[in-house]
Amino acid sequence: MSENKSYFFCGIGGSGMLPLAMIVAARGAAVAGSDRSRDQGRTPGKFDWIERQGIALFPQDGSGVAVGQTLVASAAIEDSVPDIAAANRLGLARLTRADLNAALFNDAAQAIGVGGTSGKSTVTGMIGWILERAGRRPTVMNGAVMRNFATPDTPFASALVGDAATYVSEVDESDGSITLYRPDVAVVTNISLDHKSLAELHQLFGDFAAKARVAVVNADDTESAPLLGGGNVMRFGFSEMAAMRGSDFEALPDGCRFMIHFAGDTHDVHLRMPGRHNAANALAAIAAARAVNVPVAQSAAALADFAGLARRYEVLGRAKDVTVIDDFAHNPDKVAATLAAVAELPGRALIFFQPHGYGPLRQMGRELAASFANGMRDGDKLYVSDPVYFGGTVDRSTGSEALVAAIVGAGAEAVHLTTRAECGAAMLEEARPGDRILILGARDDTLTEFGRELLEKLT
Repeated sequence: MSENKSYFFCGIGGSGMLPLAMIVAARGAAVAGSDRSRDQGRTPGKFDWIERQGIALFPQDGSGVAVGQTLVASAAIEDSVPDIAAANRLGLARLTRADLNAALFNDAAQAIGVGGTSGKSTVTGMIGWILERAGRRPTVMNGAVMRNFATPDTPFASALVGDAATYVSEVDESDGSITLYRPDVAVVTNISLDHKSLAELHQLFGDFAAKARVAVVNADDTESAPLLGGGNVMRFGFSEMAAMRGSDFEALPDGCRFMIHFAGDTHDVHLRMPGRHNAANALAAIAAARAVNVPVAQSAAALADFAGLARRYEVLGRAKDVTVIDDFAHNPDKVAATLAAVAELPGRALIFFQPHGYGPLRQMGRELAASFANGMRDGDKLYVSDPVYFGGTVDRSTGSEALVAAIVGAGAEAVHLTTRAECGAAMLEEARPGDRILILGARDDTLTEFGRELLEKLT
């Protein structure tokens, strides 16, 4: 549906926009775009790469918007943004990222949608890798760079362009756009508080799972329990209730291993990624692949070579016996999973956290504080900067001070420093051999650069 069409992506460098732009460009559409981060001089290497792919980039001043284009932009973006104002003036058709992605997804004969509060990018990448290794040539739309598909020529491989008939994509519940998708296979990794109330999430994920021929649902997750009774459900997890069941989990210095049981057969799985939560992600991916007739043994073998995703417990390097790890953890569930993975191995954790907005702190600050306080061990230390803020109208009355006060009140060691530069300096002064420095946060591409700067200063 994108062939011979012309699209202008407002915010083209975003984690959801960029892979979609790559997919429609590969299918024959003319693609142009703008991004506020480019105008601000942030992550110039990414935007240089986008231009080398034949995509024209413009300042976000309306100058790139032209007659005949379809504007792709967030539903929340203000009409006062020059690109939006120009599109309105020209009477251009407008789609959200989810509108366009859902249209491509729903056109596919074999559409696998991956939803859930946590783990969906990893599970999407795992399914994509399994299907690619199985010769299925999937198209994969992800919100993170899939390291198996990244090369020097394609460093921002958050999309894989394959056949239109097989489409694997994350689906997003935070804006309600999950309702747009009609999956053949629906995966629900878990359900926990994030952008919406639990009642809203139960409804959204329940409707999503009910549409599918097969719904792959987490049998270990309490909040997913209302979804487990459907006649189309394949349960995964470590619970005895699971059809795709894991057992004998073992943390390893280079990842983890566990056993998987399905239909009377048992297979050994070795992942290059740490944490019981990643073992659960693997069970979900293997179950989804089995729903489209990929044998379990074949999926398990493929995942032994799965390199993971950028910013998902990504080890940036080691210097002076201090390891620097970059991770996307930003909500209570993700933070709990990351800290649980850290706790599986010896070594103190020095944790930097940049909240991904003022709104999320108001929505889930109490639960976030509990995840940090419960997950940190004696000796672990948390350094929290002010939330990420790129401008616009937002209520900034609840900031990082309240989060840190709640964490300290619960007995963990945490400090609020205004800037991440101050946090970085404090962590470097504190670091000693055997420590792990973790960089946690979302919605800011420069967090990885910050982690690499710390690593360089350690040498």
